[in-house]
Amino acid sequence: MKRTLRSTLVVGAAAALVFGGLTACSSDDDDATTASGPTTTLPDNPATGEPIKIGFIAPEGGAVSLPSVREGGEAAAQYLNENGGGIGGHKIELVVCKQHEEPATATQCANEMVENKVAAVVTPLGAQGAVMLPIIAGAGIPYVAQAPVSQAEMVNPDAFMLSGGIVSVLAAQAATAAKDGVKKLTVLIGDTGDAAASVRALGQPMFAQAGVELNVVVIPSATADPTPQITAGLGDNPGAVTILGDSRQCIQGLKAMQTAAPDVQKYLIASCLDKPVIDAVGAEAVTGAKAFTTVNLTSDDESVVLYRSIMAKYAADTDPQGLGYLGYQVVMAIGEVGSALPGNGVGPEQMKAALRGAKDVPVPAAPGLTFTCNGQAMPQLPSLCSKAMLVSTVASDLKFTDTQVVNN
Repeated sequence: MKRTLRSTLVVGAAAALVFGGLTACSSDDDDATTASGPTTTLPDNPATGEPIKIGFIAPEGGAVSLPSVREGGEAAAQYLNENGGGIGGHKIELVVCKQHEEPATATQCANEMVENKVAAVVTPLGAQGAVMLPIIAGAGIPYVAQAPVSQAEMVNPDAFMLSGGIVSVLAAQAATAAKDGVKKLTVLIGDTGDAAASVRALGQPMFAQAGVELNVVVIPSATADPTPQITAGLGDNPGAVTILGDSRQCIQGLKAMQTAAPDVQKYLIASCLDKPVIDAVGAEAVTGAKAFTTVNLTSDDESVVLYRSIMAKYAADTDPQGLGYLGYQVVMAIGEVGSALPGNGVGPEQMKAALRGAKDVPVPAAPGLTFTCNGQAMPQLPSLCSKAMLVSTVASDLKFTDTQVVNN
């Protein structure tokens, strides 16, 4: 494991898998308060304590611009301030900076956080962690993200990852394949950077330990129609297939499978269950698939009902089934650990102590998942606060059913 980690911690594929919690969109015909499900009345518990500055770095304004991530985080902060008792009674002063998914603006945002003397930085989504984390952690400020992308985010003692990203996805798929009696699983992945080599190096030991053969099929990203390559890659009749990539690659892969292997079991990550993919391939292409996520927005669990209620009140124009949950989860997670904070004088050291003391804290809007930030979820990667995933079956109405927590 240690040998493979040296080559895989640069994991290019993790940039795609940072979306690893997105769910499929639920039906617009639901007879409920919102299109996505029931909501509830929010509590009346305003925060009154001394404000704490929390930095929020969002991927917005550049080639990759996802304002819904910021909107989800801002909604969570408003809820905590006006309804949820803040962070241990303290109000949240959210210091927002938008980075354009390139080093210059990422560096600028990291420096702004240091200059603003924030108590913690949350960065729910993005591939610039290797740029930002050294600056933020170098100033002694804790860095909280939904999933790691870079090596630094996996091993820095001042980084706290709510989920394990690609590490958790592959481990959960290996465990699920073994449970399902699958003897051979094929990964379809693009040829960008070292993603395929990284997935092969990290995944093969995991799958071998589970008694499953892993076959990584590389699909040229420049190919307009990769059906012939995918068909050839499925020629050895795998028991299950997963696609690790963005929405475009998911569409290509799912369409090819409809022709080459219509009955094969599909193991799908978030990007393959996004609305543009469903619109392109049809619901039947994913019905019966196993979904590997870190959220379940089609659930009526009280934590998900709360999420929908907060979004309906404080981000009414943001799709609650989109990526807004990423910003929501990281801000709400800070609120969850706030009970360990002192009554005053809260700074980075107090926030780090509260985070390191977090034990079995429920992941917001992810019923069944918890995080513990003592560095033991996976000791080789001490920044991971969890390696668990939610594994569900995608029903014909695109809702998740038979959800299980996999923590291998």
